[in-house]
Amino acid sequence: MAGRTRGFPREKREARRKPDPFAKKDWYDIKAPSVFDVRNVGKTLVTCTQGTKIASEGLKHRVFEISLADLQGDEDQAYRKIPLRAEDVQGRNVLTNFWGMNFTTDKLRSLVRKWQTLIEAHVDVKTTDNYTLRFFCIAFTKKRANQNKKTCYALSSQIRQIRRKMREIMTNMASTCDLKELVKKFIPESIGREIEKATSSIYPLQNVYIRKVKILNAPKFDLGKLMEVHGDYSEDVGTKLERPADEPVAEEAAEVIGA
Repeated sequence: MAGRTRGFPREKREARRKPDPFAKKDWYDIKAPSVFDVRNVGKTLVTCTQGTKIASEGLKHRVFEISLADLQGDEDQAYRKIPLRAEDVQGRNVLTNFWGMNFTTDKLRSLVRKWQTLIEAHVDVKTTDNYTLRFFCIAFTKKRANQNKKTCYALSSQIRQIRRKMREIMTNMASTCDLKELVKKFIPESIGREIEKATSSIYPLQNVYIRKVKILNAPKFDLGKLMEVHGDYSEDVGTKLERPADEPVAEEAAEVIGA
């Protein structure tokens, strides 16, 4: 028995000494902008405020990637991913703003098929509230009505015309509105439908989507603008108390001075 280790093994002793890492962390609620149906989209962890290291500063500019299906309560929108960036912290709520859009890989791969032409275009656009975004559009050709031919390939000249039309529509629809209005256009894919309608005379298209949106440049942070984006959000600051006795007291004081 001379070689037997007394007490706990070394690993267990070290494990007992380590404090729980979650004991020094706080949970915060993630609030999505008012353009989405579901506002409470989850929770996030951050280390508690210690000395000069403030918890809310550690949360700012954190990006949360959330499925549009969770934001809209619609499973048909599960192929879209919406990054939301934390802009401000109020109480236990993290106020976020739209920070781009992307497609899932499986959705993109399901669209690509044989016997058709894939057409892509991208353009940089500036919104009325000074956000600079880069749009990536994708579309596929389809057979004309009563077509018997197996393939539906577009000519190079037709592809150039379609690409030009795509850039023109994306620029027109994005440069005339702010970011909040633009997100409302992304959700029902109204830009894709507009492109499909406008290019039908050149070559019929199908599966026209804005597949990706990148924010290249954002304006300086403005709390008032963020509150507009969050619409009905309001922090509980209490109620104002009226003091009806103030005016009579002031009048009595004035009478004494005049006397």
